Amino acid sequence: MSLMMQALEKAGILVEALPYIKQFYGKTIVLKYGGHAMKDQELKQAMMTDIVLMKYVGINPVLVHGGGPEINLLLERLGINSSFIQGLRVTDRETMEVVEMVLVGKVNKEIVSLINRHGGRAVGFSGKDGNLIEAQKKILVPLNGEEEMTYELGYVGEVARINPEIIQTVVDKGYIPVVAPIGVGLDGESYNINADYVAGAMAAALKADKLILLTDVEGIYGQYGDDTTLLSSIQLEEIPSLIHQGVITGGMIPKVQCCSQALQGGVVSAHIIDGRIPHSVLLEIFTDQGVGTMVSR
Repeated sequence: MSLMMQALEKAGILVEALPYIKQFYGKTIVLKYGGHAMKDQELKQAMMTDIVLMKYVGINPVLVHGGGPEINLLLERLGINSSFIQGLRVTDRETMEVVEMVLVGKVNKEIVSLINRHGGRAVGFSGKDGNLIEAQKKILVPLNGEEEMTYELGYVGEVARINPEIIQTVVDKGYIPVVAPIGVGLDGESYNINADYVAGAMAAALKADKLILLTDVEGIYGQYGDDTTLLSSIQLEEIPSLIHQGVITGGMIPKVQCCSQALQGGVVSAHIIDGRIPHSVLLEIFTDQGVGTMVSR
């Protein structure tokens, strides 16, 4: 390909992106960052570049991150066993101390540093800062609805309330907020909250235009594990039925539930996309095709 053809191709990409830049200018987009995109160095660099680019074209990204692999690694080194129910980590006091140390003290600061190195201005938060994430203990019931049975998850919480003032303040000052999903209860205890749920609640509280969840799969499959059955879109009212049928299972359950929460809270659209693809966030926001599965009302 000649240099002129390469230049024309780049110009075409910019022209395609223009309507989307205009559409989302000044709008807030909440991104949940986790999975393989946090482990692979190339993907990590691409993600930071995407976030900084979004900010420079007038979009306000707010990043909520997980850190499961890092938590698993330290728990393993300390000889602490983990178990999961419905995709959620059972968290005793000892595990909670490790979770908070990893998410707030290590992962959050690494992401902030990376964004800053790529030309952005990031600020890190946990749910304790400015009482950002008020939490309550999460009680799980079986998915078949047998209410008389419950699961004890320890210091696993759910979002009781998001107080977004501190996030809005730093966004208005030109900073990129990076949020670790640690909530604080009325008793002052720390609670481990699934980052998907925090992202959904954060998107609703900020009246975000879009919620984007990065995963380690292409999106939601019509037949579990069959990548030829990718669903490009699903409707909000389909979610309970898809969970009951086993189409949505395991770690995908919190993702669709947080999409549902965000949409019911006024977010325009929610997207579950493949974080293993470099610049998948830009492809979702700035191209006609988009990627992954969109959840809409």
